[in-house]
Amino acid sequence: MSHRPAAGRVTSAKIVIAGGFGVGKTTLVGSVSEITPLTTEAIMTSAGVGVDDNRQVPGKMTTTVAMDFGRISIDRDLILYLFGTPGQTRFWFMWDELVRGAIGAVVMVNTRRLADCFAAIDFFEHRRLPYLIAINCFDGMQYHNAQDVRDALAISSDVPVVSCDARNRESTKNVLISLVEYVLTMRRSRAVAPA
Repeated sequence: MSHRPAAGRVTSAKIVIAGGFGVGKTTLVGSVSEITPLTTEAIMTSAGVGVDDNRQVPGKMTTTVAMDFGRISIDRDLILYLFGTPGQTRFWFMWDELVRGAIGAVVMVNTRRLADCFAAIDFFEHRRLPYLIAINCFDGMQYHNAQDVRDALAISSDVPVVSCDARNRESTKNVLISLVEYVLTMRRSRAVAPA
């Protein structure tokens, strides 16, 4: 039994890109989107002093205040709509709206600031939204292997952990394909599970 749409029929899906402040969410959406991405980047001002901790991301001058939006056609039958969440805790009230209707999520991880992704993982697990972990290799190097990251995050063995370079279109496209495959596998296993 095929799960592919009938010829000529296009399926679309919503995916959320989440993670801590400055982890690469906006970069990922921008690198892979086939349209000019909609971003809500704002210049960081003194209003964030004492609220937003940007010590770990020196040189970061802007931040997402609502969402990032992009679109990619995986093939002629599947279009993914990408919604990047704001990473700062003061904007997390928007997450419930952003995840409505999503099939899954990508949780971006910087292994130098691993604790920044715990809130995103908790959020998706609480809502039972499938997600995968994408280790962003900022300088082209992965300092920790996938199993070490999985252990440090204390996530289930079935949650995919993949590496990526958020600046590279092919790398980020592969992350999105991995998420779609994971979601399809989960849905198939639920469909055949005994009641």
